Amino acid sequence: MKRTFSIIAAVHDQSAAISENLPALLSQQYEGRYEVIVVDESSSDDTLDVLKQLKTDNPHLYTTFLPKYQFQRNRRRLALTIGVKAAKNDWVIFIDINTPPPSDTWLEELSAQIESGEKLQLGYISRKKGNVRLQPFYNLEDARSLVSKNERAEAGIGHQGSHLRYLQGKYDFMVVKRSEAHEALRLFGNDLHGGRLFARSLRVALYNLVHQ
Repeated sequence: MKRTFSIIAAVHDQSAAISENLPALLSQQYEGRYEVIVVDESSSDDTLDVLKQLKTDNPHLYTTFLPKYQFQRNRRRLALTIGVKAAKNDWVIFIDINTPPPSDTWLEELSAQIESGEKLQLGYISRKKGNVRLQPFYNLEDARSLVSKNERAEAGIGHQGSHLRYLQGKYDFMVVKRSEAHEALRLFGNDLHGGRLFARSLRVALYNLVHQ
């Protein structure tokens, strides 16, 4: 059975990355239904113009925006929440615009590997080989430590680094059932630092060491 996907990316002043990487998301060789949703966090560069141009040739590209509020905390989580509300398909993929898919059959591979009962998958893209490793979870609680560590506000955009990325839990994208997406977003933007961050990092390393 072909899964249906809504790929969601939040962007801010990233017109160059959009021009370079968004076409790879829009040109997936996939027979199932999918859409790409880009949420603009009130960019001040030419992001809007780039998105308008791409929309003319890609009817499955949907764009929306997060208004510029004075209150700035957890803006990325708010932007992704807007994306989830606009999503029409059964599975949501959160991906950073700086991380293009490894191939034009990426969605096909994801659809084939998602098993019944899974609620969330974390995807790791090999920097050298371009292949994808998926880490499945059958409940969100098991993924709490990994997601909250990586998606904390201080972590910035994207999960960089190459040495033992799986052991550190530095995933590249998240696939989650749409019905669970809002709950997954509750794990974003947590205030983790110092001893709490170290403890969470250790827990992630131990979990992934056991689940190699």
